[in-house]
Amino acid sequence: MENNFDVIIIGGSYAGLSAGMALGRSLRNVLIIDSGKPCNRQTPHSHNFLTQDGKTPKEISEIAKDQVSKYETVKFFDGIVARTSKKSAGFEVDTQKGEKFSAKKLILASGVKDQMPDIEGFAECWGISVIHCPYCHGYEVKDRKTGILSNGDLAFEFSKLVFNLTKDLTLFTNGASAINEEQTNKFNQNKINIVEGEIQKIIHQNGQIQKVILKDGSEKELEALYAKIPFKQNINTEDLQLELTEHGFIKTDHFHKTSTEGVFACGDNTTMMRSVANAVAQGNFTGAMVNRELSDESF
Repeated sequence: MENNFDVIIIGGSYAGLSAGMALGRSLRNVLIIDSGKPCNRQTPHSHNFLTQDGKTPKEISEIAKDQVSKYETVKFFDGIVARTSKKSAGFEVDTQKGEKFSAKKLILASGVKDQMPDIEGFAECWGISVIHCPYCHGYEVKDRKTGILSNGDLAFEFSKLVFNLTKDLTLFTNGASAINEEQTNKFNQNKINIVEGEIQKIIHQNGQIQKVILKDGSEKELEALYAKIPFKQNINTEDLQLELTEHGFIKTDHFHKTSTEGVFACGDNTTMMRSVANAVAQGNFTGAMVNRELSDESF
């Protein structure tokens, strides 16, 4: 495999593959580096994506990779990026296996790594019945016994979305409530119970939640639990001195340019709107913007 490319895309899931297709169709020499471990690998079905509704995430990504692979200028490397660095003529990428690649431009489609809370059974249910997005999963669990694991203003705003899908709703703040008095009154009006006790474990069957057990011994039957949990960037953003938003996402402008010239970012690492459809749209647009910048520079 050659070592020099027009563009290196770090991350070969939906955003990365979509950017790769746009660039491949523009005859750009592209390398997509991916470890094969997307954050939604436990999710049984993907929804809210036209033409692909109900397919597994793996099915969608396999179709996408097969289609992108047909463009001869797009290459793939199975591995993990260890370091990225800016050089006078572009960028250098080092992998954990020791390979070095260089490119004029970088696209970071590297996603994020969810940080699981210290709750027994949580990780096993994540993406199956412990879910993050009412648009991706809400229809499938509508009108069921549902919980939300969150606190503060985020919990209040998120509860509005979930309440539209089910009225059998409980908010678990997992500690002292940070909901203000006005918000608490609104919860009471809508008969949404606020549970402040800390969750000890989740009882489940093959990832399907049955109930949560609190540390005080009380329990609550559930069929679904929405959770807003912290995350980390999959890539070391300090290597390229990337600016982050207050929520920890890579900061980009309307053209998906980062704070570092020549570096673009798209997908879950840039937005809280984590969905397949959004990642594909962002990747497509980012690929076009990178191609335009390369065209401007070479014309």
